[in-house]
Amino acid sequence: MHKIPLNLVALMLFGLAVSGCVTKGVGEGSTLGGAVHALFTWKATGPARGEMTAVFNTGQTYAGPFFQITQESRIDTLGPLWIGWHRRWRGWEIWEPNTEFVTHYSGRVLANLAGPDGTHMRCDFQLMRPTSGMAGGGVGRCQLPDGTTIDADFPPS
Repeated sequence: MHKIPLNLVALMLFGLAVSGCVTKGVGEGSTLGGAVHALFTWKATGPARGEMTAVFNTGQTYAGPFFQITQESRIDTLGPLWIGWHRRWRGWEIWEPNTEFVTHYSGRVLANLAGPDGTHMRCDFQLMRPTSGMAGGGVGRCQLPDGTTIDADFPPS
């Protein structure tokens, strides 16, 4: 029986840990009439956050952070969600940075994606399996700067 050197075992475990930390996936969305389509890609950069990109059939691209809202979320770490949005979104009952916000949106993923000319698209996704994050899949909607709503679907990855 051969013994594997301890440093080799540690290196292999580190490699597995690093490769296991990268979670990514795709989703798709469209407007109610189907005129505008989007392909979403996302990549987790931490246990409750990541980066998302939406590429539209119109040629527009939006990209930026997403955050999974949990009981442990702190308002001061969610600051990027409010960049570019100074007005309420109809249907978003609470859109101010306070503790009620965290309670209301717990179990969801929110994103604020920057687009052309400094505009933003914001998104709200209800997770199918919150303990799995975006990898567990979800459905939701995004709002473009002109008020157009995109319905989105993220299958489990």
